[in-house]
Amino acid sequence: MSAIVNSVEPQSIAADLEIIQGDEIVSVDGMKLRDLIDYQYFTASEELSLHIKRASGEEEIIDIEKDAEEDLGIVFESAVFDRVIPCNNRCVFCFVDQQPDGLRKSLYVKDDDYRLSYLQGTYITLTNLKPAHKQRIEKLRLGPLYISVHSTNPGIRCKMLNNPGAGTILQELKWLNSLDIPVHAQIVLCPGLNDGDELEKTLNDLAGLKSNIISIAIVPVGITKYRADSGLNPVTAEIAKSVIEQAGRFNEKIGYSLAVASDEFYIKAGIEFPEDDAYRGYGQLEDGVGAARVLLEDYKQHKKDLPESLCKPYNLTIATGLLAGKVMQPIVDDLNKIKNLNIKLVPVKSSFWGEKVTVSGLVTGKDLREILLPMKDEITNLVIPSVMLRKYTEQFLDNVTLKEIEEELGVNIEIIENYYSNRELIDLIINRQKLVN
Repeated sequence: MSAIVNSVEPQSIAADLEIIQGDEIVSVDGMKLRDLIDYQYFTASEELSLHIKRASGEEEIIDIEKDAEEDLGIVFESAVFDRVIPCNNRCVFCFVDQQPDGLRKSLYVKDDDYRLSYLQGTYITLTNLKPAHKQRIEKLRLGPLYISVHSTNPGIRCKMLNNPGAGTILQELKWLNSLDIPVHAQIVLCPGLNDGDELEKTLNDLAGLKSNIISIAIVPVGITKYRADSGLNPVTAEIAKSVIEQAGRFNEKIGYSLAVASDEFYIKAGIEFPEDDAYRGYGQLEDGVGAARVLLEDYKQHKKDLPESLCKPYNLTIATGLLAGKVMQPIVDDLNKIKNLNIKLVPVKSSFWGEKVTVSGLVTGKDLREILLPMKDEITNLVIPSVMLRKYTEQFLDNVTLKEIEEELGVNIEIIENYYSNRELIDLIINRQKLVN
């Protein structure tokens, strides 16, 4: 890997230097860059020397003067410029092992990189930290970190991670606690393995480190149809209800909301989502903890901008995952009260992964084809969330392209970039129609 430029912010220093996509940042002040952390550190000074290798092959060194902490405006293809630190576990629930052959090579990469945890909020197990990694974490106080805990019982954690060295998680968390590095803890709940009394033990152990454990996310194990003889049990409605109640009792015992079950538990159990204050800043939103509440609260805030009527009929189709569909349905029902507006919500079942996979981010081009092509004549305007597409591309997980879907359906597809806001959808409705005063 190298520090390859993906894009440049308009009117930035990088734009003035005519840095473009495909250029490579070779070094800063003669220092090779390992990752975005190095880049941010070495470019924070007021004066620096930038060694660039242009996409054309030409190399040059540019001296830059700027304000301290002023960003150069470069967006890189990857946050890691050297080799991503690989995972050394074989978790019984690992999603990478539940994929079919023939997908993009990047989907089979198992990373467990502390840098990506700090920079992008990906989850790490702390089982592969070398002394040099620990020294860097200590020196730079890198945090918050997102830690896959799953269980504080050494035997159970070793079993879940298929790693005999995985049982030292409490010692590792105490080390981070001694450094005052905040931690978002994740528990992938596998019924029969780490639920019930074992979940209670894990929650209590984490509460003992509450000075730096700032949130605990409980998420259900995901099982695809490609997982043969896994021995894993899915989370049922009854189990989901039990976990929600257990987390509630735990939070009541410690006096504040620390452990929260993901939205999927509430949907499975048929229980209303907690109010805003239960999520304490939504520290694990990307893990599906609180996304539904954010979306619902956001709609309350922005619905005042909607008109009572449109001047002519406007038909819109929204395709999303099954879980998001259940959250979006009351919003769509309310939007359809606007005269001349007709929104059809299409929750997309995943035949690619199997019926137990219900999130929007795993909807494939194949899934969209199967559900949308039979209703092709009914679709005039189509909206999908950006999480369905690979970042910086127009490709779905199965390599089907956005253009291919558009051509097959005969429509232009609008992409909603912010998955947690209705603002873009509301603006789409407002901007596409002349309002009746």
